[in-house]
Amino acid sequence: MKKTALALLLPVLLAGCQTLNSTSAPAPDSQPTSTANATNDSQQDDTDTTAVAAAGDENLPPEPASSEVDVLSDDSDDNQAKNVVPYNDLWDVISHDFSLTYNAQQPRIVQQKRWFENHPKYLERVSKRAEPFLYLIVQQLEDAKMPTELALLPIVESAFDPFAYSTGRAAGMWQFISGTGKRFGLEQDYWYDGRRDVLESTKAAIAYLKYLNQMFDGDWLNALAAYNSGEGRVLRAIAYNKKRNRPTDFWHLSLPRETRAYVPRLLALAEMLKSTDGRKHFEVVANTPRLAEVKVKKQIDLSVAADLAGISVSKLHALNPGFNRWATSPNETQTLLVPKDKADNFSTQLASLPDSKRLRWARHKVKSGDSLLSLAHLYDTDVASLRKANGIHGNIIRIGQELMIPLSSQALADGRPKQAVVNRRAAITYTVRNGDNLWTIAHKYQVSVHDLAHWNRISTTKVLALNTKLTIWVNSVPGGVNRNVSYTVRNGDSLSTIANKFKVSVNDLLKWNQLDADNYLQPGQVLKLLVDVTRT
Repeated sequence: MKKTALALLLPVLLAGCQTLNSTSAPAPDSQPTSTANATNDSQQDDTDTTAVAAAGDENLPPEPASSEVDVLSDDSDDNQAKNVVPYNDLWDVISHDFSLTYNAQQPRIVQQKRWFENHPKYLERVSKRAEPFLYLIVQQLEDAKMPTELALLPIVESAFDPFAYSTGRAAGMWQFISGTGKRFGLEQDYWYDGRRDVLESTKAAIAYLKYLNQMFDGDWLNALAAYNSGEGRVLRAIAYNKKRNRPTDFWHLSLPRETRAYVPRLLALAEMLKSTDGRKHFEVVANTPRLAEVKVKKQIDLSVAADLAGISVSKLHALNPGFNRWATSPNETQTLLVPKDKADNFSTQLASLPDSKRLRWARHKVKSGDSLLSLAHLYDTDVASLRKANGIHGNIIRIGQELMIPLSSQALADGRPKQAVVNRRAAITYTVRNGDNLWTIAHKYQVSVHDLAHWNRISTTKVLALNTKLTIWVNSVPGGVNRNVSYTVRNGDSLSTIANKFKVSVNDLLKWNQLDADNYLQPGQVLKLLVDVTRT
């Protein structure tokens, strides 16, 4: 990614336009939220299951109220990005290497560009979220000789949120569904989901995009359409046009509404970077590597690794969002991303760390013949410690039950390990019913009347009108990384099948959607869910 100052100081042109406004109730952490949902249900309506899910219809993917990656914003290296000279700004390097061919005045591109011009704060937030990972992504694209416009694709897919999760059960910054992820080498198991691993998912996305580009004879716009809606769908659209002697370029294909907006959205982002006015909305990112890769050959507790690296567990997990649990996988070598200035010391300390110090906890799945006493002997601990660590009263354990085993007295004192990333609250919308008042609603959702009034900019004594919409911020599911998902009910769905699909409880589904247990679901009905992306 080294460009000469002369090359990068070449003038860049092109301007922009206008469009929508949106408002929302204030969130507890004061950052605005979006009600758009990152999803691609179209792949489920199609026999082709190779699609990568992406942003929904006319909206960009939702941003978390405060992204877990935002924990990186206190990094001491952040200030260096603020003071770089223009030709060392990574966004300039990206735009200098743009290579896709298209008509910038195409109406769909202009329409998408207007949205970005009217929502500059969105680009500022998303580009800041991209900052820790952008150099790594551009480096992978350049090594693969791919168009640098593709570095903007995570904005369209996930708002650069590596924990993003869609209704179509696509995960990560590049929004891979499970099958496509496995097809391109992304491991997914109890400990780890490669779809959320920024480095590995970037490599997989590049491999998939390169494959699609070859499939569509070098037509990048059709390849991008296939990345969104599935290669089978685009091939059929091309075949349909060929049969009728119609053009087969992206702009003439009959594709889902979402896909028709998806490609122009990416091109609109490129146009924003090319224009002087648009470029200023992208936060400066220094053209220097922020992160270094360190190979970990044996399982290690993430809290131990964070101590060795001299960073918080939250920051380590934000940099390595692929890990589902408190430790790396037990049976394979994995890569940890750490701040570049801490990598050498981390590697040195890791090499000298004895095996007995690598883990503070163990996981044990109860099998026939196990008892608390036998497990205490097996792990050199005591029954009281096992009870305390797992909230067990008495001596009964069940076959298949998973127990956390403290491997030291310090581990027990520190408490059972939780997901490394701190969760924020999540918003739901409540429709006022007969008999409701602020107190009854606050009591039902275990929030204060004062907070409920504040979130909705109303007085604590206000009489609520029937069918008034209220925003309620509920606590996230403990122990995981949670995202709001909107699910459209299909024929054959029930509360239990939906709950099982997203690994949530039926009771939570009822509460989040103001439903009664005897309510019948209707096809097309939209349900709100709060999904722990590390357990799906």
